[in-house]
Formats: sequence, C-alpha cells, structure tokens
Amino acid sequence: MPRAGLNPQVVVREAARLADEVGYERLTLAALASRFGVALPSLYKHVKGADALAQRLSALATAEIADEMTTAAAGRSGEDALRAVAAAYRSYARRHPGRYPATQRVPDPADPEHLAAGQRAVGVVYAVLHGYGIGGAAAVDAVRMFRAAVHGFVSLEAAGDFGLPHEVDRSFDQMIAALGVAFRSWPALAEPGAA
Repeated sequence: MPRAGLNPQVVVREAARLADEVGYERLTLAALASRFGVALPSLYKHVKGADALAQRLSALATAEIADEMTTAAAGRSGEDALRAVAAAYRSYARRHPGRYPATQRVPDPADPEHLAAGQRAVGVVYAVLHGYGIGGAAAVDAVRMFRAAVHGFVSLEAAGDFGLPHEVDRSFDQMIAALGVAFRSWPALAEPGAA
C-alpha cells in the first residue's frame, strides 16, 4: 500500500530538493527513500526507477528554468532581453545546483509536458534572437551559441574552475556583451538548397 501523502509529484519535488542539497550525481532512489522514511520498493509505486526519476526531474527543472527565462524576457528586447535571459539562466543554475544539470537532458518525446517545457526554454532564446533580426536556420546556430556560452560559463562557475583573480560577474557581463555584438553582426546564412 502506498504511503499516505506520497505521489509522483511529491516524490519528484523532493528529489529536486535533495539534488540541490547533495548534488545531481549523488541523487539516488535509496537516498530519496531514506528521506521519506520508506523502504526503497515503496518508491517504485510512484517512479519506475532511477532513469524515470531523472527524466521527471529534468521535466520539472526545464519547466522551472523556462518560466524564469520567460519572466525575465517579458517587456524587453535586444541586448536588454539578452542580458535578462542570460542572468535568469545563471541565477537558476546558482540557486539550484543539483537540479540545473537535469535541464541538459533531451526532453522525452513521450512526455508532452517535458517537450513543452523544452520548447518554451528554447522559444525564449529564439524570441531574443528575433529582436536581433536572426531567424530561420541562422537562429538554430545562434541558439546553440547562446546555450554553449551560458551553459559552459555556469558549469565552470559551479565547478569552481574560475581561479584567476578577476571578478567573475564582470567576466559573465563581458561574455553576454560579446554575444550581443555577435548577434548584431550575425551573417545572413542562405537556407540549405538556396542558389
């Protein structure tokens, strides 16, 4: 019989909190069961295993970061929007160091909520790029550049890999300014098959 009060949503929310406390790599079903004070088999009534838990955590974290990026972009355009969205992304990664890595998982095509969350997160960046006049195939390249730059930065920051005696916030601001310069001068690439 399932423990009163436990359901898939409660289990995933607690897994997110636990991941932030102990780290994504250390999140296990055994640790989560211990957190709830239940035997490990009891969790299988709510989540089908470690991979299913990781997928559901990814869906939750992706929805959260998409919401924060969307809120940050509201009413902004151009470099103001770029800075706000990048800052929201970084802020989420800093506040949720355990669940942030879960946002990097490709959405499960069988999970419409996860797909929608992923589309919202990417859609915010597409909207920012539209403000720079970047669309079509060129926008895919620009989205990848944004993601590589910001994810790379927050991942290195989280690992403590910025050891030079220079203010990290300033480096982040400079990187975003450089992205803005790149996006303002983005080359108009021909669509595949165009003459």
